[in-house]
Amino acid sequence: MSNNHTDFGLKQHTSKKFEAELEGVRSQLLELGGVVEEQLRLAMNALVNNDDQLAQQVIRGDQVVNGHEIEINDLCTEILARRQPAAMDLRLIVAVLKTVTDLERIGDDAKRIARFVHEMGQHYPRKSQLNRLNDFSGRVRERLRETLDAFSRIDVQAAFVVKKLDDELDDEYRSIMREQIASMSAEPRQIPVALNLIWIAKALERVGDRSCNICEYIIYYALGKDVRHLTIEQTARDLKQELE
Repeated sequence: MSNNHTDFGLKQHTSKKFEAELEGVRSQLLELGGVVEEQLRLAMNALVNNDDQLAQQVIRGDQVVNGHEIEINDLCTEILARRQPAAMDLRLIVAVLKTVTDLERIGDDAKRIARFVHEMGQHYPRKSQLNRLNDFSGRVRERLRETLDAFSRIDVQAAFVVKKLDDELDDEYRSIMREQIASMSAEPRQIPVALNLIWIAKALERVGDRSCNICEYIIYYALGKDVRHLTIEQTARDLKQELE
């Protein structure tokens, strides 16, 4: 794939107001991304430190995420109705609508982790049991940060890298699953704790999947190409042709 960076930023419009509306939608989406990223960070902090107050804060904060989602959806609907955008402008609105759904679901995943903190009680994992999960969370959150950065710059190549790295997150999730299944077999008393760790790992794995989805929307917006059902190899070939 070419190393040359191609600028896929918002194009110039005859209507400055329309241009400002599109930029406003994108800015609000990135603001929501920042809120969701912080929700996930706080949820993991609550888990590692067994901090129920922080977990409750994350659960309450989900209303903020939902409010952002509704506001962005309303803005996109208004633009579609009044401006009837076409070509790249229409693809931006479609990409934003799809992305906001995935971001809201990442917020749900953070809330799910926080609820585990609140409800685990006597089946709470030891800190040593959380180390692997916390490391996994760090890599998942890094992919989310890279995804939001790629959206802010409409960087197709950066989006492709995140999509490509999703297999590594899937492999790590499966490894955690195997580890916890083995612990349940070796020590049946650990079954409730191991199940909690598996469900939290699954929530994190979903965040990785949703980041990958958003990267596919970035490619769709920039190039008009739907790569959702292509293999990594097919996507790499197609993007190379588009970017050369």
